[in-house]
Amino acid sequence: MLAIFLKTLPFFGVICLGYCAGRSQFFNQQATAYLTKFVFYFALSAMLFRFSSAMSLGEVFDGSFVLAYFLGTVVVYALATAVALWRQKPMAEAAIEAQCAVIGNVGFLGIPMLILLLGPKAIGPVMLVLAVDLIFFGSLVVMLVTGSRGGQAGFALLATSALGLVKNPMIVSISLGLCWSALSLPIPAPLNDFVTILGGAATPGALFAIGASLAFKSAERLEVAAWLSFCKLILHPACVAFSAFVIFSVEPYSAGVMVAAAALPVAGNVYIIAQHYGVAPQRVSASILISTALSIGTLSAVIALIGAGLIAA
Repeated sequence: MLAIFLKTLPFFGVICLGYCAGRSQFFNQQATAYLTKFVFYFALSAMLFRFSSAMSLGEVFDGSFVLAYFLGTVVVYALATAVALWRQKPMAEAAIEAQCAVIGNVGFLGIPMLILLLGPKAIGPVMLVLAVDLIFFGSLVVMLVTGSRGGQAGFALLATSALGLVKNPMIVSISLGLCWSALSLPIPAPLNDFVTILGGAATPGALFAIGASLAFKSAERLEVAAWLSFCKLILHPACVAFSAFVIFSVEPYSAGVMVAAAALPVAGNVYIIAQHYGVAPQRVSASILISTALSIGTLSAVIALIGAGLIAA
């Protein structure tokens, strides 16, 4: 446990550095927004393209893996929704809270951290987790929030969700990489060097951007944020582990990566959605702040269990 904690500490150290830069206004909110755009649209996309172009779709896709992660996630999603509705919150707020309970920071934190800690083989399982989060749950929250307000319906709503996926650079870069691999095209040396250099900025840039963005988030409604953080850091990986190891018998290494990905703190894009629709952004902000702080211990513990073979045998 201590050895894993020490390995994860530099990652959270960069996050802390970004947080300090944000709190001191050395890196203001506008600078943080531009850094986030650079990482999201360029650096992270280059990293994902480089990894996916070296893999085939057959190597990446695993039906039992997808079903296991989906089932474990749906259980927590339904629980968080039910608790919110029991508290007499409208469906739009329930959907946002459920999103906090299951959508982790896979893109900015999971990809760089899990690949370095669990090995390059982790990229395939991590990309599958990212795809399920973006394609299904990313579309679901838009449908629930919009539908509960009597907005778009039917084909128009599906078209809006599909357009959002097509414009997502992570989905685009993974798809392009897999297509490149399927065509068996060699990557020219200059292009390979280009995406390697650009992708190299993804890890420090993403971690620093996470920290800087946390500096501008508030910790209000702590009781709800604590509940959602518990769902994300404890219940989500526990349900995913049960689904992967007991119900679907997913290959141990892939299942371990899946559980580690499920243990990541609440993703920043949940706040973007909440702010865009004006649905409980402060609640989401607090959940991101608390879950990220607590994940220093919880995520290290999960990765240690996986590495020790207590989860992934």
